[in-house]
Amino acid sequence: MKLFNIICIILFIISAALQYNDTDPYLWMPIYLYGAVLCYSALKGNYNSNLYMLGLVVYSSYGLYLFFASDGVLSWIKQPDSESIVQSMDSRKPWIEETREFFGLVILIFVLIINRAWFSKKPNEPKERLLQK
Repeated sequence: MKLFNIICIILFIISAALQYNDTDPYLWMPIYLYGAVLCYSALKGNYNSNLYMLGLVVYSSYGLYLFFASDGVLSWIKQPDSESIVQSMDSRKPWIEETREFFGLVILIFVLIINRAWFSKKPNEPKERLLQK
């Protein structure tokens, strides 16, 4: 679990840094940094279930919004000629950014669920021992 959390911390910090030039860095930098902080706290053995639940609720709620938004993931899926989301941003294809953001949230949710499951599977075992596995 240590390696998993170290990789996630690095990934989320890089993702937050890449948001600096985005149109809404005030939103996405804290989103990714919150995930990095939760992984860091888990790495140090300070797992807090309430903070993880808060993250899961916020990320899931925003993910649902991005999925059903008018230019969101559902719009991209329904396009008869939907193209790859790895292409360049285009004002004629607004769903590209929304879909990318959605999948960023999916990664965050996935990581939080893995940590939550790992730390809650053996509640009586010391956290230090769980981290060594």
